[in-house]
Amino acid sequence: MKAKVSILLLFPILLLASSCSDFLDIRTEATMPSSGMDYSKTENIFLPVSAAYASMRLGESEALNYMALLEIVSDDADKGSAPDDGPAVKEFDEFTYGPENEHIGYVWGIFYRMVSAANYAVESMDRFAEAVSSEEALRQVAECRAESRLIRAFAYFNLVRLFGTVPLIDRTMSSEELASMPASTPAQVYDFIYKDLDVAIATLPASHADMPGRYTSYTARALKAKVALYNKDWNEAASQADAIMASGNFSLMPKFRDAFSVEHENGPESLMEIQSSDMGQTSGAMPICYYGFIQGPRNGAEPLQGWGYKVPSNALIAFLDGRGDVIRKATTLLETGSTTPEGDEIYAGCANPYYNGKVYVPSRYNTRSFNAYALDHNMRLMRYAEILLIYAEAMANGATITPASGYTADMALNEVRERAGLTATTATLPHIYDERRAELALEENRFFDLVRWGKAAEVLGPLGFTAGKNERFPIPASQRQLNPNLPQTPGYTY
Repeated sequence: MKAKVSILLLFPILLLASSCSDFLDIRTEATMPSSGMDYSKTENIFLPVSAAYASMRLGESEALNYMALLEIVSDDADKGSAPDDGPAVKEFDEFTYGPENEHIGYVWGIFYRMVSAANYAVESMDRFAEAVSSEEALRQVAECRAESRLIRAFAYFNLVRLFGTVPLIDRTMSSEELASMPASTPAQVYDFIYKDLDVAIATLPASHADMPGRYTSYTARALKAKVALYNKDWNEAASQADAIMASGNFSLMPKFRDAFSVEHENGPESLMEIQSSDMGQTSGAMPICYYGFIQGPRNGAEPLQGWGYKVPSNALIAFLDGRGDVIRKATTLLETGSTTPEGDEIYAGCANPYYNGKVYVPSRYNTRSFNAYALDHNMRLMRYAEILLIYAEAMANGATITPASGYTADMALNEVRERAGLTATTATLPHIYDERRAELALEENRFFDLVRWGKAAEVLGPLGFTAGKNERFPIPASQRQLNPNLPQTPGYTY
């Protein structure tokens, strides 16, 4: 079994009257329940936050939708699966998608579901604050409110990266209010994210020894460092990354492969993960995320098979080979017909030659009787390696902070390279860009990196990318029908 994770953190708490439908549909969770929660009991304080965590886990189709927009659209990944499977996903390989592509609408819904659950949790904390009186209970309330705001910030960071101009929903609303909400500019959304993260940084504890995997002030710092990087706010990005580095609480796993293993989930390299576990059960309800399963070898043999989506591209393989990046290649690529270091044989007759090795889970963990693969795999959102690379990039771009960690940009970059078995180099932007690609391959960063670096047209143009259009995705047609105040992303019609 995997390392112990709090049951409260894993299991969804059914606080909402029904599951979230697409954002702006008429939803029962658009209004606060008037009963059903005893706000005077301190043991209930964490329950709404647990529901917010549960909203982050991806079901089967949700995981595919997520990967289509956040990674398959990059030059590091191809659709995979069978050639005739998922024609709407193939559109992301070729930049032929439009506002009616179903996956775009679903991803909009995924992140607004997180917003809805986080808003509910924030408002629940206001009710707890009125009902409890002890100093300890009020501390818990403040921390849970900040934790919910961190989850909301994560959702909005993805929404603004994907769509740019989106509605800012910061409270529960009626369906009529939702359908008339104006869109906010990217600058307004980023300002909102900063405020949520500032509260989380100031309020959350540095660790949760009794609940591993629960988000902390360092999670908030990591996310703010990344958000600042996207805003070219170099001092803020460097400052937040430096605080994490100076804390001494985090380090790279000695082996690159261990950073993605079940055994080392929520370990010293982890800053933000989505928890998933089959709880050692063969069937029944499980707090599982299908992110790994969707990427499992297609047409493999149970328990080492999945849907086979988001496979490494030939371009990524050539890039790693050209660098002599042997260590990272061995983990990033799961090759059919090979035997893993853990002793699993990957069926040679799979539909694709390679799959994502970062979500590989040895067969001994895949205990479910059907669709078992990688359900024990936590989805890594931010790792310490990325913090080092954020710091190096911010410093190379001219950040002027005095680092408490004592690190230079060169030191941060070369710490990542050393683990990969590569020689030291200078922290120039081209070197940092290449290191991000190699270190974070298939972790949903590459497309957004190319866009923020201004390199998307150059790199992705041969694949169909159009400058001035494909930097962002269209607002789903279904959402513009529900709310005519939503302007369409430039370059798209309807």
